[in-house]
This record gives sequence, structure tokens and C-alpha cells, in this order.
Amino acid sequence: MVHEQQEIIVYNSSFVRPAGFYLNGFTNVPHIKYYYVFLCFVYVVTVLGNVFLIAVLFMVKTLHTAKNMMVFNLALTDLCESTALVPKLADTFLFDNRFIVYEACLSYMFFVYFFTSMQSWTLLAMAYDRFVAICLPLRYQALVTKQSVAAILLFTWCLLVVFLVVIVGLIDRLSFCRSLTIQSIFCDHAPLFSLACSDVSVNSIMAYFMMVLIICLPVTFIVLSYISIAIALIKIASGEERVKAMKTCTSHLILVAIFFLPILTTNIVAMATYLHPNIRMMNTSLTHIVPPLFNPIVYSLKTEEMRNVIKRIHKRNKRNDKM
Repeated sequence: MVHEQQEIIVYNSSFVRPAGFYLNGFTNVPHIKYYYVFLCFVYVVTVLGNVFLIAVLFMVKTLHTAKNMMVFNLALTDLCESTALVPKLADTFLFDNRFIVYEACLSYMFFVYFFTSMQSWTLLAMAYDRFVAICLPLRYQALVTKQSVAAILLFTWCLLVVFLVVIVGLIDRLSFCRSLTIQSIFCDHAPLFSLACSDVSVNSIMAYFMMVLIICLPVTFIVLSYISIAIALIKIASGEERVKAMKTCTSHLILVAIFFLPILTTNIVAMATYLHPNIRMMNTSLTHIVPPLFNPIVYSLKTEEMRNVIKRIHKRNKRNDKM
């Protein structure tokens, strides 16, 4: 506690702002550094996969469609989310640099949550694309245009930036005069504001509101869209056409399951019973790391359009090598 007390800056008798915080990470877990190394390995693969997907979507003009604008946005978000979390996490726990400056901690929180929420809302936008394609096929070309998708994505970016600026701003108004050790692997929202010695009721309310905005609303609308899709598929007379329509949804459904199921499970268990910090941190780290790893793999392997483009690129490279 001595080092913590030395890092406190007192602005007046009632407000205390620390120079920084200490990230605690996992406690009493043997060989935990191997897990951090594993996260770094996953990060490298994630960067390679998403950079490859972004490059293909950017360079191949036939892929410059409204739908693929969402895929591009998802890949970019995945890349940024992993980059916001893992390099600092590796520096913190592999090289034992656990102290983080106050301003850097708030920035850390902002970017991790922003890109996570952006991934959630991009999956919702992709659900809208599938809903229109199957339920309103005759209006698809009019409703899902590059302009409309760009407007949706721009609105989402602006909305989430404003919301998370408010979240971080509410942390900045708190006074910290107790422990400066955050029981997490990064500057997590709830573990951080729980250290404050001032009133955190607004922060607690905003934490629930953030869960609604990032998780509950997208999940609700995605479920409703797929209920509508299921009803539309039942009405299709031809079994072959029904299967073909369902196949266009499989990639998106896999991404939704990979992203939302761990988050929902963790939050439901945490509300129902006590969740050990190590379990919470394990779920949190995997929630931020696993979806960005699998998203480009799923879209490259499960989407026929992407598979055909990758095959053409591979054949062209083989011809060039022979020459």
C-alpha cells in the first residue's frame, strides 16, 4: 500500500485523483504467464487474418458492395479491439509493468469498450442486411445501398463515441482515496469505479445502461430479425430455396454466437451468483480475443463469394510463381 499512497495527488480536501492505478490481473494461478503468451499468439493470428480480409475487401472491386462494407467494418473493428487490449496486456503482465498512468487508464477503458460495442452493433447491422435480403428481397437493392450502410455505420460510430465519452467522463469526476489496485487485466469499468470513495450511484446506473446498449439491444433486435427470417423461410414453398436462403445466414449466426454467448453467460452468472475475479477475467479476455480471431476465418470459409475470390487470388499467385 505504500507505493499506492505515494501515487495520490490531492486537489482539495474532498477530491483525490491518483497519478495512476495498478492492474492486479489473475491471482494465485500457477504458470499464468503461459496464458498471456497464448493471448499474444492469438493476437498475432488475429492481426494476420483481419489484415488479409481487409486487404482482399479493399483490393477486389467486385467485393465493393454494401454488405461487404459491414464485413470490412467488422474486420477493422476486430483489428482495433485486439490491438487496444493485447499489446498493453502483454506489457503489463509479461514484463511486469503493472502501473498505468491515470489518463492512460481512462483511454485504455475507452478504446477497449468502444471497439467491443462497435463489434456488437456491426453484427446488428449485418442482421438487418439478412432481414431485408430474405424478408424484403424485392426492396433489397433500394434499402441496402452503399449510402444507407455508410449512414448506419457513421451513426453507430458517432453514437458510441459520445456514449463512451460520457462513461469515461463520469469516472473522471470520482475521488479515489482507497486502494489503487484494479482487480482486472485492464482498466475495466466496474472494477475501476468500485475503488472510488465518492458516490458511484450514477456510474453504477451507467454500467447497466452500457450493458443494455452494448449487449441487450443488439441481441434483442438480432433475435427479432431472425424470428422474422424464420417465418419468411417457412412460407417459402421450395425446400431447395429455403436451404439456400438459410446458408446465407450461417456465417452471421456463427459470429453472433461466438460474440454474444460468452458475454451473456458471464453477465447472467455474475447477476445470479458470486463470480470469482479469475473466472470473470478469463471470460473477459476470451470474449475480447476469440471473436476477432474467428470472424475473418468464418467469413473467408463460410461465404461462397469470399471463397471464390480467395481461390482466384491463390491461382493467380501460383501462375505468377511458375512464370
